[in-house]
Amino acid sequence: MERVKSILRRWARWALWGAGLSAGSLLLARGWVVWAARPYIAPSPEDLPPRPVALVLGAGLWRDGSPTPVLQDRVAAAVDLYLAGKVRKLLLSGDNRFVYYNEPEAMRQVALSLGVPDEDLVLDYAGRRTYDSCYRARAIFGVSQVVVVTQRFHLARAVYTCRALELDAVGYPADRRVYRRGLYLNWNLREVLATFRALVDLHGLHPLPVLGPPEPIFPEAMP
Repeated sequence: MERVKSILRRWARWALWGAGLSAGSLLLARGWVVWAARPYIAPSPEDLPPRPVALVLGAGLWRDGSPTPVLQDRVAAAVDLYLAGKVRKLLLSGDNRFVYYNEPEAMRQVALSLGVPDEDLVLDYAGRRTYDSCYRARAIFGVSQVVVVTQRFHLARAVYTCRALELDAVGYPADRRVYRRGLYLNWNLREVLATFRALVDLHGLHPLPVLGPPEPIFPEAMP
């Protein structure tokens, strides 16, 4: 019996050691990405270099198909950049894998209501995650320079991902209100795992998102 207890204690120590090592690796990966992206994040529009396109990342819809406050704020922040002359087009990239769930169209309606003409809105219906949105911005829409617009908790990973996929990307935070307190903890915990997955995808697996024929935003700039 004592031998069994000793073995169980040894296993428990190894399990705790392994869990601690895994958690430390995840936090180290997250810290690296935040550090690497920091020079490319502008706190205000005045600090942003002009870019042809703002890449607005999807964030989720309510059951009735309307945008959540997080998504509304991303679009509103991008519209501010457009009205300030910092960008010429908004690339609204989100999930539309189901007929009844259409993030890009919901984003489009917000942008239209804020005064952006329809001809300056480009919809990416296959931006199912950050990696896909950045990949498709270059591969499908022919973009080489973007301002990535999302909330601060997500911004470092988004900028790092786009730059690793050979986009000249700078980030602009879309935090326009105080969100529910519990959301911040959930978001930051999620980012630790999502950042690790992003590093694996970018530097290991190199998965292909949904692709298709080119749809260049600026055809005249294509070779």
